[in-house]
Amino acid sequence: MSISASEISARIVEAVMARKLAPGSRLGEQQLAMLFDCSRTIVREALTRLAARGIVTVSARRGWFVIEPSEEEAREAFEARRVIEVGLIRSAGSAGGIDKAALRRLKQHLQREKTAIKESDVGARSYLLGDFHVCLAECLGNNLLADTLRDFTARTTLIAMLYQSTHDAAQSCDDHVRIVDALARGDAAEAEALMAEHIGTVHSALRQQTQNDPLAHLRDALAPLQGAPSGDKPKAQLLHTSTAVKGKAARKTPAKPATPSDDSSTYLGALL
Repeated sequence: MSISASEISARIVEAVMARKLAPGSRLGEQQLAMLFDCSRTIVREALTRLAARGIVTVSARRGWFVIEPSEEEAREAFEARRVIEVGLIRSAGSAGGIDKAALRRLKQHLQREKTAIKESDVGARSYLLGDFHVCLAECLGNNLLADTLRDFTARTTLIAMLYQSTHDAAQSCDDHVRIVDALARGDAAEAEALMAEHIGTVHSALRQQTQNDPLAHLRDALAPLQGAPSGDKPKAQLLHTSTAVKGKAARKTPAKPATPSDDSSTYLGALL
């Protein structure tokens, strides 16, 4: 049976949540069609759906890429998650709380999180920590918002990768445990407060960029190495001076943004 566009888009979102696809990764139509053994029409439909959901973007000349959220988009994504998730818990509390079957499912999910963290399975750990929020929405009885949270969680995963989050996975798991414990006690107000605190903590752990320097990556890569021969230092130090950026050559030839590699192993192999 041929794979559907929905299944392809789901696989791409899963790869994002597992941190197997980084911000800016190229998604070639032909490579994806070969990988999933389907037509480019199906692949294009999947990517178009993901573009509408804010997970990928397309350029007429360069093709499809995983999004690279701006700092403002990062702030909006975390704020949207806070409003949705705190509101879900509040609504559940007003409706009488969470049932025993849903609690069992959440506790099973937490156990899988703990196992992934203990085994240092980075992909599974990242996916499960994000999927907890989707699972919680489903357990609280709102599948529509669960789908919305899946997209927001994928985007915040990309944000954490792009801005080099310092948040600890074990801390996230501990936060999830406390939220579920509060729900189990029927204390929706405490669960709300814990969820708001958790999302705020994850957001605050992002290393926000303080300046828009198009040469930042190159500047770091070509910085002088410790212990390098002294004769090499003057040339390398030119990379750290503003005159090198503002010179005549730089004015005539503006720096172009880096283009992700076309090597399919870097952005498609992780989907297997």
